Amino acid sequence: MNTPLNTAFLISAIFLLSFFDVRGQSVADYNIVWESQSNNSSESMPCGGGDIGLNVWVENDELLFYISKSGAFDENNTLLKLGRMRIGITPNPFTDGSFRQELNLKDGNIVIIAENDQIKAELDIWVDVFSPVAHVDINTSIPSEIEVGYESWRYKDRSLEGRAKFASSYKWRGKNVVTSKDTIYTSDRGVTFAHLNGGETIFNLTVDDQQLTPIKDQLYDPLSNRIFGGLVTGSNLKIGGIYEGVYMDTDFKGWKQISKEPSKSHNVSVILHNEQLPSLSEWNNQLQKIIDTQSNAKKLKKNTCNWWNDYWDRSHIRIDREEQDSVWQVGRNYQLFRYMLGCNAYGEWPTKFNGGLFTYDPSSVDSIYKFTPDHRNWGGGTHTAQNQRLVYFPMLRSGDFDMMIPQFEFYLRILKNAELRSQYYWGHNGACFTEQIENFGLPNYAEYGSKRPENYDPGMQYNAWLEYQWDTVLEFCLMILETETYADKDISKYIPLIESSLTFFNEHYQYLASKRGTKLLDQNGDLILYPGSACETYKMTYNASATIAGLQVVLTRLLKSRYLPADHRNTWSDMLDQIPGIPYRKIENKVLISPAIHWERINNTEAPQLYPVYPWGLFGVGKPGLDTAINTYRYDQDVQKFKTHIGWKQYSIWAARLGMVYEAVELTTLKLQDSGRRFPSFWGPGFDWIPDHNWGGSGALGLQEMLLQTTDDQLLLFPSWPKEWDVQFKLHAPFNTIIECELKEGKISKLQVTPKEREKDIKILLQ
Repeated sequence: MNTPLNTAFLISAIFLLSFFDVRGQSVADYNIVWESQSNNSSESMPCGGGDIGLNVWVENDELLFYISKSGAFDENNTLLKLGRMRIGITPNPFTDGSFRQELNLKDGNIVIIAENDQIKAELDIWVDVFSPVAHVDINTSIPSEIEVGYESWRYKDRSLEGRAKFASSYKWRGKNVVTSKDTIYTSDRGVTFAHLNGGETIFNLTVDDQQLTPIKDQLYDPLSNRIFGGLVTGSNLKIGGIYEGVYMDTDFKGWKQISKEPSKSHNVSVILHNEQLPSLSEWNNQLQKIIDTQSNAKKLKKNTCNWWNDYWDRSHIRIDREEQDSVWQVGRNYQLFRYMLGCNAYGEWPTKFNGGLFTYDPSSVDSIYKFTPDHRNWGGGTHTAQNQRLVYFPMLRSGDFDMMIPQFEFYLRILKNAELRSQYYWGHNGACFTEQIENFGLPNYAEYGSKRPENYDPGMQYNAWLEYQWDTVLEFCLMILETETYADKDISKYIPLIESSLTFFNEHYQYLASKRGTKLLDQNGDLILYPGSACETYKMTYNASATIAGLQVVLTRLLKSRYLPADHRNTWSDMLDQIPGIPYRKIENKVLISPAIHWERINNTEAPQLYPVYPWGLFGVGKPGLDTAINTYRYDQDVQKFKTHIGWKQYSIWAARLGMVYEAVELTTLKLQDSGRRFPSFWGPGFDWIPDHNWGGSGALGLQEMLLQTTDDQLLLFPSWPKEWDVQFKLHAPFNTIIECELKEGKISKLQVTPKEREKDIKILLQ
């Protein structure tokens, strides 16, 4: 076991050491530099800001990039790309000369420098954090001309057949599914492109299929009349005609603009807008308002650079190694993943687990997927809760509380729809949030089940994986409550969401008990959580430990919130008293956490018996029952059978939380090592897609937990850290606490705790 050192003595010594020996590192040490062009879009580099993501690469002596924006959901609830840009320069600096493409993390931009005997060019690609605009600034050593092509594969309607439908909410259901064409036209101001969601959408089909037609007019609908697109423009550009081509597996048309005259300086802007509006003309009016804000590009660039500089100052983890080996990669790739998350800091919609804003041509993921660049598996508007949570939980320790808002607002927007489901189907209160949940709060159209038995409960998904899985919303409730604890955030607007989520469990399980017999509670006066589900794995459970832990923790934390109305406290205190205890079992004469008291079958490969360790934090270093949790990790045959570092698997987090240094090191190194693709943190596909953001999120969480854990008021440093790994970190903890620390050659050379009075709560647990 870890043994705390004399904290007061150690901190005094540390400050003396730090005065004399602090060696800094910069995030620039982790910049990605390529000195050759790319073969295709799979070798692209991410760039973004605000809620825009670009995949940037140079191929065949031309600059290309895909454009993505949060919330570009079409009629089928596919998250569409907004197009592809192609820029050529004459004379061409990319031909037969030197080449350098660098992701400059500090300022959030990509710089490309190319030079040959004729010309030298520097390209600066950046995205405005505060306005939905992507910029390409080109400077050349001699006057040059540029050709700017906006390329679209949606110049015509496209049918989705077979696996192509997995990019939409249809998945394996639906016939004659079509991605409708965009509106694209040229004018004096440039090339305008827009996708209009007209007519019937998957929202309407889903509502009717799930027998909610009588209340359709009460339901929130984010798809109808949604228009998204933008304008490609530049001060020295004129229209140059239309061309055609094929890129990888997809034909396209391009709308060209060319230089009016040669110049040493060229500026291209892609101005985007996404909103539900009654007409294209109104959308154009809103787009023009954005255009009107772009007069001072220098100031806009400075504001964006300042934002990224502040972002990196907020938090970091840097592992120092002389050789850039797999351990060094862990620290570098943690930072790269955080960069990709920062590109959707202010999105209307949360970052999608299955690729975020940085997907690319799908045949580079799997050769059988010869589909358009819009493709990703598991849908664009479907937000699988178990996966989404792993994207957002790391933001607590990194102090990125502002970036968590899109995920919180996602649930707040769909709250009414989730409540209407409960009222309409079962006649009780509370929000019923399912696991595979659409951006309008209903179960996914395909996952709902098409071959449903007659008289089957219409509120239920007829789905072996998803039936009775409702507890994942509790993790987002915990995230919200944690932002109050960590950063003193005002969470009053989200209290109704948390209360409604709890109300569902209280009322629905009593409703189910009333259908079986005369008693609503068991012989101990506790809720009977049956039928339930322990993740997608243990099905038809009786009192699943993950659900019990979630209810216990959320209720306890809610009762501590100062934003809970005083007259509501008795309700939740009474419910807490009615939550059953976590079930246990014995294996090899050792006590383990059981997935549930009983279950009927195993359907997937999760390990929910360890959810009381993470995310719920009932077991761990410095907490009672640590040996029981370790036994569960080591001796539960299912836990061991399902163990891997791939995708959303949480073993690195559990090992770290349990103080298992060797396991944490091995699994975290595997999680955060280079992806095997040109960009190191484009992990996947795992169980989902590339780049797999829940792969990155689970890896980030494991790394954070190796360095810092909290229990009660204590701050546990290095609970699962190998002392031979030199590291610098800046992480956040509850009660507005920031910890900056450096470990060098097995000794702490710097430790700064803000506020200072929290120093007394530090415990050093280096093994």
